[in-house]
Amino acid sequence: MNIDAWVWWLIGAVALGIPLVLTAMPEFGMLAVGAVAAAVTAGLGGGVVIQVLVFAVISVALIAVVRPVATRHRSQRPQLATGVDALRGRQAVVLERVDASGGRIKLAGEVWSARALDASQSFEPGQQVDVVEIDGATAVVM
Repeated sequence: MNIDAWVWWLIGAVALGIPLVLTAMPEFGMLAVGAVAAAVTAGLGGGVVIQVLVFAVISVALIAVVRPVATRHRSQRPQLATGVDALRGRQAVVLERVDASGGRIKLAGEVWSARALDASQSFEPGQQVDVVEIDGATAVVM
């Protein structure tokens, strides 16, 4: 049974794709792309040494370039705040007197329970306040 070299490279690419799916390690995918590039080289008539060099160069280049970019993107916080994170820093209108023991505000079109950040401060209905943080279902304002 005489199988062409490009078929072996494709089998290798599939074999590298299996751990990629099972472990979610993108490095296996980059090695699989290198194997596909080597298969193309073999299909075009390149020798064994050229095939191995193409596999090594493509795989190392992808790991060296793509991996740092992916790591940087993974470590960045999302630019769009959602949920309670989106409410911090917003302004609200006092509906019922807010002091250290509680009160009510209208925040983002909804009525929230609120308390003053500084225990000595109080806010009267109609006043604008800034939301410092969300503590459970209570907005802490100043």
